[in-house]
Amino acid sequence: MASRENALIGDLSASAARYRRRPDPAPHLSGWGRMAPPVAVVIPSWNSARLLGPCLDSLAGQEGVAEVVVVDNGPTDGTAELVGERGIETVALRQNIGFAAAVNLAAVRTTAPAVLSLNADTVLEPGAVAALTAALDADEGLGGVQPRILQMERGAGRDPAEAAADGPGDPARDPEAARLYSAGMALLADGRAIETGAGEPQSAWRERREVFGVCGAACLLRRELFADLGGYDETYFAFYEDVDLNVRARIAGWRFEYEPVAVVWHLGNASWQAAAPRPSAWNARLVARNRIVTQAKFMPARAFPRIAAVEAGSLVRAARERRFLATLHGKLEGLARLPAALRERKRLAATGDPAGARAWLGRQPR
Repeated sequence: MASRENALIGDLSASAARYRRRPDPAPHLSGWGRMAPPVAVVIPSWNSARLLGPCLDSLAGQEGVAEVVVVDNGPTDGTAELVGERGIETVALRQNIGFAAAVNLAAVRTTAPAVLSLNADTVLEPGAVAALTAALDADEGLGGVQPRILQMERGAGRDPAEAAADGPGDPARDPEAARLYSAGMALLADGRAIETGAGEPQSAWRERREVFGVCGAACLLRRELFADLGGYDETYFAFYEDVDLNVRARIAGWRFEYEPVAVVWHLGNASWQAAAPRPSAWNARLVARNRIVTQAKFMPARAFPRIAAVEAGSLVRAARERRFLATLHGKLEGLARLPAALRERKRLAATGDPAGARAWLGRQPR
C-alpha cells in the first residue's frame, strides 16, 4: 500500500507549488464593497457519482456561485458524464491524487475571491452559500467560515446514495431534528483534532462564534489565505489536511468563524467508504500518519511526552478494533516523516507565531 500511495502522490504534489507561484488571477474582484464575494465551488470526487448528483443539485439557485469545478480522481463510475450533463467543468484524472491535491488543482482553475470546498457526499440547504459569504465579507481578518454541518442519517442498511437524495421535506433531512456533524474544528491538549459539537443536539450551537478552524468537508476559504499558504499540504493525501491548513493559517494570523445560519448536510465518509479499498484500514493508516506529522509541526515540546502516551494508547484501541497493523503502519510512516515535519516547524516559527495556534489547545467554544 505504501508504494501505491507514494506513486499516487509522487510528481503530482507540484500543483501546490504552482498555486503559490500563481499571481492574483482576478484583481478586479478584490473590492466588491457591500456585495457578497463571488464563490468558486471545488469538489473532489473519487468514484462518487451516486453521491455527487444531490450535491450538485443543491448548488442550483445558491446565490453567489460563480464557478464550479469537480475533480474526478481516477474515474471508473461515470462521474464525468454525470457532471457534464449539468454543464459543470470536470477535471478527469487517470489516478487518485488524493483529496488535498484535488482541492488545490481545482482551486487553481478558478478565479473567484472565495473558495467553497465540498465533499462529494454533502448537500447544501438553500441560502447556505449566501450566509457563508456574508460572514466572510463582514470581517477581513477571517480566513474561512464553517457552516453548521449536520449528520445525514442513512438508516440501518440504507444505501448512502438514497440518503443523499432525500429532499428537504424528508424526515431524514429535518434541520431541527438532526444532530451535529461539526460546528468547527477544535484541538485537544495533546494535539488531536475533533469536530466541535459532533453528535450533540443543536440547541447549544445556534450562535455565530469564533472557532479554531474549519472542517474540510464543507468550508468557505478566502482565496488570499489559500494562496498565501500554498493550499493544502498534498503530502497528506487525505485526512488531517484540513487540520494542518488550520494550524498554518492560525500561525500566519488568520481567524475562523462558525456560521450556523449556513446549513450543510454530510453523510460522513460515505464517498471514502464507497471507493477506497479496505476503507477503514486505509483511514486508520492515514490518520495515524498525518496526525503525528501535524503534531510535530507546531505542538509545544512540553506536550510531546503526553502525545507519546496517547499515541501508544491508540495502538491498544486499534488492536481491539482490528486496525492494529494499519495504525502501526501509519505511525511508523509518520515517524519517518519527522525530519521534514521538524524543518517545517522551524520555518513556521520563523515566519509566524505558533502561539496563535497553541492558544486553542484544549479549548472548545460553548
